[in-house]
Amino acid sequence: MTAKPHAESCDRNREPILAVLRRHLGDARSVLEIGSGTGQHAVHFAAAMPWLRWQASDHRDHLCGIGQWLDEAALPNTPAPLELQAVVGAGLRPAPPLPVVDGVAGFDAVFTANTLHIMGWDAVQALFAGLPSLMAPGALFIAYGPFNYGDNFSSDSNRAFDGWLKARDPRSGIRDFEAVDALARAQGMELREDAAMPANNRTLVWRRTPARTG
Repeated sequence: MTAKPHAESCDRNREPILAVLRRHLGDARSVLEIGSGTGQHAVHFAAAMPWLRWQASDHRDHLCGIGQWLDEAALPNTPAPLELQAVVGAGLRPAPPLPVVDGVAGFDAVFTANTLHIMGWDAVQALFAGLPSLMAPGALFIAYGPFNYGDNFSSDSNRAFDGWLKARDPRSGIRDFEAVDALARAQGMELREDAAMPANNRTLVWRRTPARTG
């Protein structure tokens, strides 16, 4: 068996992210993680918040590695990882099964870390377009990673990182907070927290506002 995938950045950022998650997920019961990567975050957060059902997901190429982490941890609140990716023009596909509580379908929160700057902007747009179909009314969307503000880099290291990203893939790059927030607002979400993280990163928390009736 091949060694489990491992990212040192997950070891460094998991506790600061967890502190933000604890502030917002005390009443949540189900979380969908988009772009689970190695699976390290899924194991750490699910172990720290046992009241949550933490559903990991990613491109099919990453599911085996994620499964290794989940199988080794053997936690009762981490089901098998699902295939899921942002598809331009189609949102998030394939559609995952939704938890149903009291007749209401959808996840209480969707979490993603270090994905928006890796994806092309059209894929970021597809991700946001697909979120409402996965989220229960009042659900949260939580995104961790680097962001620009006012079209400016927050640090020289982020500027250098952006250059490295674009050299590797011209479609990628650190996203402007204002542009990402506009995508969230277009899908009926309101920003609840913008938390500073180590290494010039942020954790952004939006809440989906329930649709008005009448």
